[in-house]
Amino acid sequence: METHRTERPDVQQGVGALASFVRFVVCGGGVGLLAGAAVPLLATVMPWALANAVITVASTLLCTELHALFTFGTGRRAGLRRHLQSAGSATVAYVVTCAAMLLLHAVAASPGLAWEQAVYLGASALAGIGRFLVLRLCVFAGGREKEAVPVRPLPIAARLRHADLELAR
Repeated sequence: METHRTERPDVQQGVGALASFVRFVVCGGGVGLLAGAAVPLLATVMPWALANAVITVASTLLCTELHALFTFGTGRRAGLRRHLQSAGSATVAYVVTCAAMLLLHAVAASPGLAWEQAVYLGASALAGIGRFLVLRLCVFAGGREKEAVPVRPLPIAARLRHADLELAR
C-alpha cells in the first residue's frame, strides 16, 4: 500500500520535543517583543484597547504560521483549522493569567509590583507550557490523521428518485 506525502519533501518533518520547545519560546518570545513595541506605537493613532486587540490578533496569526512552518516542522502553512485551534489555546492561556492575577488580588489587597510580576510571569510560564503541549500534541501533531473510510453507496432500492421528492400541492 502506497502512502502519499502531503508535506513538502524539502523540509525535515517532525521536530523533536526539546528542539520544538526552544523554537516555540524563540518564535513566541520574539513576536511577543515585537508586539510589545507595536502596541504603544499603534496606540498613538487609536485607543489602547483597540491597538492591543489588533496587535494580539496579528501576532497570534504570525505565531501560528511560524509554529506550523518552523517550530513543529509541518512543512506547510497552518490553515484555518489550525489558526482557530491556536487562537483557542491562546485564549485559554489569557484566561489562566487573568485568573491568577484575580486570585492574587483576592488574597492580598495590595500585593505590590514584585508579587504581581512573579504571579503573572509564573502563570504565563505555566500557560505557555500548556499551550506548547496543546499545539504539539493536538494542533500540529502530524501523522495521526486516519485515512478516510470508504463509503459504500446505498442499495438501488433504498435510493430516492427525483419523482419521490415531488411536493404535494
